[in-house]
Amino acid sequence: MKGFKHILQVLALALVTLALGACANIGSPEGGPRDYTPPVMLRSNPIPGAVNFKGKKIEINFDEIVNIKDQTTRVIVSPMPKEQPIIRAQGKKITVEFQDELKPNTTYVIDFTDAIEDNHEGNVLDGFSFAFSTGDHVDSLQVSGILLQARDLEPMKNVLVGLHSNLDDSAFTTLPLERVSRTNSRGEFTLRNVAPGKYHIFALRDADGDYKMARTEDIAFLDRIIEPTTSDFVSQDTVFTFDHRIDTIMTAVHTEYLPNDVLLQLFNEDFRSLYFKKNERLAPNKLLVLYSAPMPSMPTARVLEPTTYLDEWCKLETRQGNDSLVYWLTDSALIKADTVRMEMTYWHTADNDSLELKTDTLTFAQRRNNAEIKQKEKAAKEREKQEKELEKLLEKLDKQRQAGKDTTDVAIEIKDLRDMLKVKPKLLELATNKGQVEITDSLFIKAVEPIGHISMAGIHLEKMNEDSTWTTVEVPTLVQANEWDLYRWVAPMELQQNTDYRLTIDSLAVESIYGVACDTIKASFKVKSEEEYANLHMHCIDLEGKAFAQLLDKQGKMVRTVDVIGNYADFYDLTPDSYYVALVLDANGNGKWDTGNYREHRQPEDVFYYPAAIKLKKYSDVTQSWSIYATPVNLQKPDAIKRNLPEERSSILKKKDDKKKGQNGEEEEDDEFNSNGFMNNSSYSGDKYRDVKRGVIR
Repeated sequence: MKGFKHILQVLALALVTLALGACANIGSPEGGPRDYTPPVMLRSNPIPGAVNFKGKKIEINFDEIVNIKDQTTRVIVSPMPKEQPIIRAQGKKITVEFQDELKPNTTYVIDFTDAIEDNHEGNVLDGFSFAFSTGDHVDSLQVSGILLQARDLEPMKNVLVGLHSNLDDSAFTTLPLERVSRTNSRGEFTLRNVAPGKYHIFALRDADGDYKMARTEDIAFLDRIIEPTTSDFVSQDTVFTFDHRIDTIMTAVHTEYLPNDVLLQLFNEDFRSLYFKKNERLAPNKLLVLYSAPMPSMPTARVLEPTTYLDEWCKLETRQGNDSLVYWLTDSALIKADTVRMEMTYWHTADNDSLELKTDTLTFAQRRNNAEIKQKEKAAKEREKQEKELEKLLEKLDKQRQAGKDTTDVAIEIKDLRDMLKVKPKLLELATNKGQVEITDSLFIKAVEPIGHISMAGIHLEKMNEDSTWTTVEVPTLVQANEWDLYRWVAPMELQQNTDYRLTIDSLAVESIYGVACDTIKASFKVKSEEEYANLHMHCIDLEGKAFAQLLDKQGKMVRTVDVIGNYADFYDLTPDSYYVALVLDANGNGKWDTGNYREHRQPEDVFYYPAAIKLKKYSDVTQSWSIYATPVNLQKPDAIKRNLPEERSSILKKKDDKKKGQNGEEEEDDEFNSNGFMNNSSYSGDKYRDVKRGVIR
């Protein structure tokens, strides 16, 4: 009996243990729904909008653990303190400690923009700011808008936007901005807690952190004064019964802060202080002179040492803008000299930012040790001997040709001797892809060192006829592709479509400035057929004035630029693909986009984007009508070619997780901005151009 009772006790204990285990499992659920909500502020010390604040520390508590992302670039305090406050995230609390005395009777704003996020999912608390006053009231007006890069309509994030109540032009360059905020990832900004008054508004990529414009920094400005104000508007909401009848119409009055449609265009004046950077002897025959910025005109150079040299002592290679100069020495006395001294007169920037001429003496010394000198002297003597032998062989070859004798043996000797001299042939580059040449291409050659002479008699081009015979094609004289490019030479000619060609460049036909010649080069290629291309005609129906259009590929890189003539931008012979189109209002007709200038109150030239990709098929001729003012400016540039895509909001993440479907069963595309246009303001289309005309903005 005792044993039976013991067994019952053991079974009872086991059942209790299983029951407790089951209860434990129920009390420990795994996982849970994903958190899509940003942190919520619960309380603060002082309270938001506090007045007569005398302390130096702000504490803000949230409902979950928070982080501050990119604090130095996203969090901003205005007015700007002398010393930056210490801002920390500690668990569910953020503290802000001021290091200096606060100004009396002043509204302060700690603008976190989109820097606060929860610790687990990274949900962003967008547009959060905290305001308080050291006086008896808190300023409450607001100014909102968007900042786009003027050149390509990219939304610009984390850029300062600020106000000046001092309306003098010099305020932006001499005084720090007063009420300041930063743009978010969509380029949007809101300047909160602004006092009544008249202001100038600016944007500034503040490289030196002084809240003032420097001429090398990116800026934006409006030429008009803004005056913050408010406007009340009424909205109605209808409550329906379960059977879809109207139950109640609810009316509410809302306050709108104006202006809320400020459009700023960020640009750089392209001002660079001009000064001499360095000079260097890259090789015995190659001198480099480098400047900090492009020159308005070519510097002048005069050799001081050696004192005896040829009039044509160099061939000058330049970059466009003349900021980098390479002097290829052609005088053997200069090449052999251990030191070359040169007097150079060039432009440089004076203290008042104006340009003036300056003259310096530059020294170019060869850096060689004794072993290198002996080795080069020995090599030079051997080369000189071989060159004399080559010269004799070439004379022998010429005599044998004139006498009609067989020149095979002499030609082999010449080739072997050239190989010993390491005379390398010039590289011939053709715009080919496995022997295929675009119909828009021309013939060109590119050398490894500056070309000194081209004999057109040694360049032969043939094309294949329909009967498979070959006909000689006259090649026009090769010319430099650009005046500053000594390596690339082009034959300005049109190649026939759907045609096979073969090209031969004889030895000695192309020589460098040092008399080094190329070997015989042969190449065959075929020009594509016109049927493999497409044409695109953009009809800019509401364009006024001069403009040019740019065709962009799927990465946003420029493919071609054409002038707009008769409101049409015509792109011919395009490889079938998807393209994008941008347009520049060319106010001065110089064929390029021009930046703005703050001192001259000149805005950068206006840019437009066709708001969608255009897909071209083979042998198609597409005409696309384009109203350049129809699409709000912040929605013009397609997301596919944007570099600064907005950061995703939690609601967008939720849509993606839920795989929300459209009526056609396909996943809907997210509208990162708002399909209604800029700043969600129905009175403003987001189109600065049309709204200027109809008086919404000035």
